[in-house]
Amino acid sequence: MKIVLSNDSKLTIWEQITEQIKDAIIKGELNPGDPLPSIRSLARDLRISVITTKRAYDELEAERYVDSIQGKGSFVAAQDNAMMREKRLKNIENKLSEALIEARIMGFKYEDLEKMLRILWEE
Repeated sequence: MKIVLSNDSKLTIWEQITEQIKDAIIKGELNPGDPLPSIRSLARDLRISVITTKRAYDELEAERYVDSIQGKGSFVAAQDNAMMREKRLKNIENKLSEALIEARIMGFKYEDLEKMLRILWEE
């Protein structure tokens, strides 16, 4: 699992970590039962505070993406299939919304976007 932090992001460091791990779970890159790096090792790898990493993991656990077992670590939690589908749909909606905003700024017409989407779909 690779986490990339950005100083330019509007999100705090712990939020960036949380969002990237959630994305990996939603996309199926991390599966139920997969271990996450220990809080200390992730903090060391990212060169950030252990407190920051702990906050991210606590948030993931509160949102039921992760189960933590004292002395053993944190693991990807089993996900409800219907809920996972809903999270994936929400992820798609968010990305499409961002693309639409950008397209409107650039003056694209709906037909232009439809053609672009068709081409990308067929790839």
